[in-house]
Amino acid sequence: MTISPAAPAGTAPEPLPVQPPSGCPFDPPAAFGTLRTERPISKISLPDGSWTWLATRYSDIRAILGDLRFSSDTTLHGYPLSGMTGGGNTENRGFIRMDPPEHTRLRRMVTREFMVKRVEALRPEIQRLTDELCDAMERRTGEDVDLIEALALPVPSLVISLLLGVPYDDHDVFQRLTGTLLSRTVPDDEREAARVELRDYLDQLVTAKEAAPGDDILGRLITEQQRTGEISHDDVAAFAALLLIAGHETTANMIGLSALTLMLDPGSAERLRQEPGLIRGAVEELLRFHSIIRNGPRRVATADIEIDGHLIRAGEGVVTAVPSANRDESVFADADRLDVCRPNAQHHVAFGYGIHQCLGQALARVELQVVIGTLLRRFPALRPAVPVEEIPFRTDMAIYGCHALPVTW
Repeated sequence: MTISPAAPAGTAPEPLPVQPPSGCPFDPPAAFGTLRTERPISKISLPDGSWTWLATRYSDIRAILGDLRFSSDTTLHGYPLSGMTGGGNTENRGFIRMDPPEHTRLRRMVTREFMVKRVEALRPEIQRLTDELCDAMERRTGEDVDLIEALALPVPSLVISLLLGVPYDDHDVFQRLTGTLLSRTVPDDEREAARVELRDYLDQLVTAKEAAPGDDILGRLITEQQRTGEISHDDVAAFAALLLIAGHETTANMIGLSALTLMLDPGSAERLRQEPGLIRGAVEELLRFHSIIRNGPRRVATADIEIDGHLIRAGEGVVTAVPSANRDESVFADADRLDVCRPNAQHHVAFGYGIHQCLGQALARVELQVVIGTLLRRFPALRPAVPVEEIPFRTDMAIYGCHALPVTW
């Protein structure tokens, strides 16, 4: 049995940097830049008193995420657990917390649902939903509107609810529970209570769909995989949990941050209005620039592996600082500047890298393209209704963004 090594006495590493620099809410923690230059492979402390490796350079992070000897299995001793990874919970952990061949087998069951061609077919429906929500915003002219509540959360929530066959009336439930699960500040018992409540909700949802499967992702999993014995009731619930949380939380926060970024950069916003064909590339740049997953992905070595001259031994964990990789000057020139015409923005690792690269990235791209393009076109005078320093940023959450974004026009 291998466990995470204790930090050496008297030389305890610092914890993972999570706070953005003072006065610049869009930048990743300043410590990443220093580490990337001086100690690209370093050690950080974990809340339980153990330590793990931290990778901050683009090339090293791609090497780690692309190497199958670095495991995503949260049940392995040495895995650098966090609240977001479920702590020590191994129940219904979902295929993203597994390795091949089980990861491959399960992921393949839903891959087709998120293929580019299939997602592109959803573009008109995503546009319709976005237009309806913007219509409702327009009717509120003269009053401040919270863009997160009015648009950023509803669009991905409506879309993933539609795809999964989850009643949208329940979105308040899973948004509340997701917020608790992804918080870095709530007590462990509160997070565990939210996990149990979400598990019970999804158990009831899957039971209802087993009785009457619909033409949706969960319905197809039940009829094509569960009824043939390939997966169980609990597996379907695990799929539901993963896709429900990932399907709205990340995209919602990217919408909010992207909208705010362009409100504060009128030159880039106007160029995108004049040349809407640039929106696709701009979305890639916004994904690179923001990198909203601020504390991972995480892995544990299953063999002794050398990365940049550092021997990472079997059983030692690694945190890959994706926001740092996406600001690596050796890959992205003038990396701290938003450039909506950046020629290599698509090389970012905001969706991860390797076999665990985000399953829903095509859907996220289309949602961002539609929402950002629509906002630029329909609300050219959109601006924050409060000073930037009064906007409540999600510095307390594993996924960065804005808790609220008051706007006017």
